[in-house]
Amino acid sequence: MGRAFEFRKARKMKRWSAMSKAFTRIGKDIVMAVKEGGPDPDSNSRLRAVIQNAKSVNMPKDNVERAIKKASEKGQGDYKEVIFEGYAQHGIAVLVETATDNNTRTVANVRSYFNKCDGSLGTSGSVVFMFDHTCNFRINAKGLDPEEIELEFIDFGAEEVFADEDGILIYAPFESFGAIQAELEKREIEILSSGFERIPQVTKSLTPEQAEDVEKLLEKLEEDDDVQNVYHTMEETTE
Repeated sequence: MGRAFEFRKARKMKRWSAMSKAFTRIGKDIVMAVKEGGPDPDSNSRLRAVIQNAKSVNMPKDNVERAIKKASEKGQGDYKEVIFEGYAQHGIAVLVETATDNNTRTVANVRSYFNKCDGSLGTSGSVVFMFDHTCNFRINAKGLDPEEIELEFIDFGAEEVFADEDGILIYAPFESFGAIQAELEKREIEILSSGFERIPQVTKSLTPEQAEDVEKLLEKLEEDDDVQNVYHTMEETTE
C-alpha cells in the first residue's frame, strides 16, 4: 500500500470519527458550490459531489434542500476559501483550510491559536509545498474489483486504489477530480463520497510529550467554526 493508504488509515482512526462539525462544513460547501455553479445538481458537478458527501454523513435530505435554497437567495453571503500556513512546536508544519465570510476574524483567530500554543503563523507558500494536493472518491464496491478499477482509471489520473470496509477508495492528483468524477458517472458507478486532501510528503516522529504539545494547537484549530480541514507533518499512528 502507498502513502495515501497509510494517511487515510491514520487519520480515520484519530480524527475522522469526530463528525460534530460535518454538517457545518457541508453547509458551507453547499453555499460555495451554489454560488459557483447554480442550485441544480444536474448541471453543477461540484454541488453533486457535496450532496454525495452529505449523504455519507447522514445529513437529512431536508437540511440539504434548505441549505441549497438559502444559498440561492440574493441576501446570502459567500464564503471565501483561505489557506493558512505555519509551524507548531517541534518543527511540525501545519496547513489550515478555512471557509470564511469574515477574513479579518479568521486571521485573528488562527494567529491567536498559533501564538498561544508556541507556534508561528507563516507566509503564503511557506509550507504548502510540503503537501501533495490530492482528490479522492469512495465508491460502492459491490461487483467491482479494486485492481481492475485501478487499471481502468489510470488513464484518468488514478494513482492509488484500495478497498476498506466502507467501499473502494480512489486517490489521484487534485487536477484529476473532474475527469474521474465524469467517468464514474458515465459508468454509473455509485459515488459514496468524494473530496480533497493534502498528504504530507514527509512526516516527523515525535515523543508522546512532544506530540501532546502539537495536539493542543491542532485541537484549537479544528474547533474553530471557520476551519474546514487541518493537515500537518507529524507522524500519526493507528494505535
